Amino acid sequence: MARGYWSGGIVFLIFAVITLFMFISWRKRIPFSTLMLQTTIDVSKTYGHVYLVSWVGGLVSIAFGAWYSITLVAVYVKYEPGLNPACSTNGGGCSTAKVIGLLVFITFAMYWISEWLKNTIHTIICGVYGSWYFFPHNLPKGATTGAFKRAVTYSFGSISFGSLLLAIINALRQACSIAQRSEGAQGNMVGYVAFCVLGCLIDMLNWLAHIFNKYAFAHIALYGKAYIPAAKDTWTMVKDRGIDALAQECLVGPVLSIGSMFVAYTCALLSYLYLVFTQPGYNRDGGYTPVVVAFAFLIGLQIASIVTTPLGSGIDAIFVAMAWNPEALRRDHPDLWARMVSVYPHVQQAIRA
Repeated sequence: MARGYWSGGIVFLIFAVITLFMFISWRKRIPFSTLMLQTTIDVSKTYGHVYLVSWVGGLVSIAFGAWYSITLVAVYVKYEPGLNPACSTNGGGCSTAKVIGLLVFITFAMYWISEWLKNTIHTIICGVYGSWYFFPHNLPKGATTGAFKRAVTYSFGSISFGSLLLAIINALRQACSIAQRSEGAQGNMVGYVAFCVLGCLIDMLNWLAHIFNKYAFAHIALYGKAYIPAAKDTWTMVKDRGIDALAQECLVGPVLSIGSMFVAYTCALLSYLYLVFTQPGYNRDGGYTPVVVAFAFLIGLQIASIVTTPLGSGIDAIFVAMAWNPEALRRDHPDLWARMVSVYPHVQQAIRA
């Protein structure tokens, strides 16, 4: 709003009001969420090498984000007419169409690879928590190593396929966002509103796909099934096993998502301040400001999501295991079961136990 971007300012003001309403209405769910978060942290400190997986995955994601950023700038510098002197001397294969095509390709590849990395970490962590859930008194030796081997060999295709679906949705969402900003810059309000509505629908599809996929990958980690059978079992679990009730009561996922969003907004703000104060030559007219800020937001969101994966993955693995084998929880983890019943008595009906 301070810079005169009223449409964006009003939208995010609405988000702030919605967030305040969510806090007021969700306060009663905090005790159950606290118990689940404490449980995952205790397990991660005692069993396996959860934080090592997170640390390595975070480093890889940061390196990949830097590689993507360098590639993005290199495409502009080499193929954008007017930036590369070689374009005016011998053609150099430069054109705006080539720039757009290469950006679409590398952005889609970035989405797919980063989603694969995040889902691989998620599957590894779920495997570790699965070992704790089913064998609490005799944890298999090398639980983390075994989970890693299964994720990058036996389950590699399933993880890649599920990540591809999310990458397609994310690429469509990014394309819709760019088209919306373009229509707004041209003053075409009908097109702007149409792309805004389409973007909301894609966001809803993306949210549903993420929710569905995280349980499907947890199922793959626990039971070793391929993606399609795991997806079918996940749908059955959501309909018949009460996992949706547990997920709605637990706020850890939204908390981690909001934390990742905060990191993404911070990256976007810093990139904007960088463009304002350094005034690079390629952005003299401000034409690339929305693009740079959007990609900074994207990279920050992906890296933060990867780093916070372990805590959310542990809860997802516990929920999936509870849905299919509640008896193991009551038999092998009686203290946890008693505490869950005390803070959320409906858990017995939620998981049909």
